[in-house]
Amino acid sequence: MLLFIWVNKMKVKLFDEAHEKDLESAINEFIEETEDIEIVDIKFGVSCSMFSEEQIYCFSAMVLYRKKKSAVEKPKKK
Repeated sequence: MLLFIWVNKMKVKLFDEAHEKDLESAINEFIEETEDIEIVDIKFGVSCSMFSEEQIYCFSAMVLYRKKKSAVEKPKKK
């Protein structure tokens, strides 16, 4: 069994995209490319504004995560 030791510091990654699919892709890419992390939470928000006759959307997310310091083999109980 593996026992993970966590660094105490929580980290944050912010995302801001004009389309929801772009936001989804950006978050998935971050998760795939960032090794040894534990996702603690994801906060999501949408805002909409008008510019002339055009609606402008903003899709944003804040990913809260911790980096794993190391993985150690936990001794088995006998």
